Amino acid sequence: MSTSSTPDTTHTASAAFRGALDVIGAVEPRIAEAIGAELRDQRESLKLIASENYASPATLLAMGNWLSDKYAEGTIGHRFYAGCQNVDTVESIAAEHARELFGARHAYAQPHSGIDANLVAFWSVLAQRVESPALERAGARQANDLTEADWEELRHDLGNQRMLGMSLDAGGHLTHGFRPNISGKMFHQRSYGTDPATGLLDYDAVRAAAREFRPLILIAGYSAYPRLINFRVMREIADEVGATLMVDMAHFAGLVAGKVLTGDFDPVPNAQIVTTTTHKSLRGPRGGMVLCDDSLAQQVDRGCPMVLGGPLPHVMAAKAVALAEARQPAFRDYAQHVVDNSRALAEGLLTRGARLVTGGTDNHIVLLDVSGYGLTGRQAEAALLESGIVTNRNSIPRDPNGAWYTSGIRLGTPALTTRGLGTADMDEVAALIDGVLSQTTPGTTKSGKPSKASHVLADGVAKRTAERAGELLAQHPLYPGIDLG
Repeated sequence: MSTSSTPDTTHTASAAFRGALDVIGAVEPRIAEAIGAELRDQRESLKLIASENYASPATLLAMGNWLSDKYAEGTIGHRFYAGCQNVDTVESIAAEHARELFGARHAYAQPHSGIDANLVAFWSVLAQRVESPALERAGARQANDLTEADWEELRHDLGNQRMLGMSLDAGGHLTHGFRPNISGKMFHQRSYGTDPATGLLDYDAVRAAAREFRPLILIAGYSAYPRLINFRVMREIADEVGATLMVDMAHFAGLVAGKVLTGDFDPVPNAQIVTTTTHKSLRGPRGGMVLCDDSLAQQVDRGCPMVLGGPLPHVMAAKAVALAEARQPAFRDYAQHVVDNSRALAEGLLTRGARLVTGGTDNHIVLLDVSGYGLTGRQAEAALLESGIVTNRNSIPRDPNGAWYTSGIRLGTPALTTRGLGTADMDEVAALIDGVLSQTTPGTTKSGKPSKASHVLADGVAKRTAERAGELLAQHPLYPGIDLG
């Protein structure tokens, strides 16, 4: 595993985890057992979920400490609780690493998740573009100074702003205006999709939609789009219609940090505000982060108490550790290997006759259209899981099966790349996936009709696939040297 350290530190980490489980087990042994079982399951599975990875022992250990006990609402040097000097240190270091790693003017490390980071971004833009002008018109210094009539007007204005983001079935994220999500309820929302013939983003169509819709926020970024986005062009579109360009790079932040995505494909120098998670391809703890230019820094730093509750200082400590790791030269090699492996996986599937959305990949994501196997995404996901291959079903553009059953499987290479698998291994992974799906058929309902949910896997396939996957994984052990006893 490429996140491991020297033999001495590995031995120390092993002892630390064993000791932690002993302490936990003395209070609630079922929890200790579940934690150990999770490590065993992860060691024995081909993890191809694009949004998952393996954090280093140092990152994991940074989350289990006394920082968890401290309340620290506010921000660095301006807390609503006393005794936050150590939290200030931790948050300052995390923000420093984030600025240096991404070349950002400002970094905010408090968000608990990607959705929280996006909420901070949304409300920061609303505060800058809607609330501040309202205060100026009313001659008020702060919102508390507004009259009730002023408040009525401000509430109306805040609730009638427009957002334009990539549609869910085209590869966007549910926080980019999907109706069941808070983003789709906060904003008057419209989506842009991809070209029906190629599956690629059509910038002319995005420009036309922006000109017609005139959004306050134009969102770029994706959770299941296997190609790159030209953020320079997206910024040109945003500027043309007076929108703020917000980029959600939660999925590909590690590729930005590792300098695989640069120039027009790097969102940080092109967008006014950028959000991310710190796990996924960045290989840190579960959490979020916001990067922005100077114009939005003051609003972003008000994320707590604007939309966030108390920060999680122990998670910010883990973010700082992971960001420090990502600043090492080895992380650039890792990020490039992620993309190389993704392309090799795509090629391995294509040579076996599989259908891929857009015909390939430029990033860490491969989106497999499983309708060519006569399956729904839910059936394919279940058959692969039964065979020791962990994936997730995902919509494809204009998906006839909707967002629950889907027609696609999303595959990602960050986790297996962390384990040390290379391009030759990816061809074998492609063979295993194709082998399982080729020998899976849809099940039937109780009435005898074809089912979108159940599947039938040919005898012996799951066992043989899991065994071969185990042999492949044994060559690339996860957390080598860590023995829970």
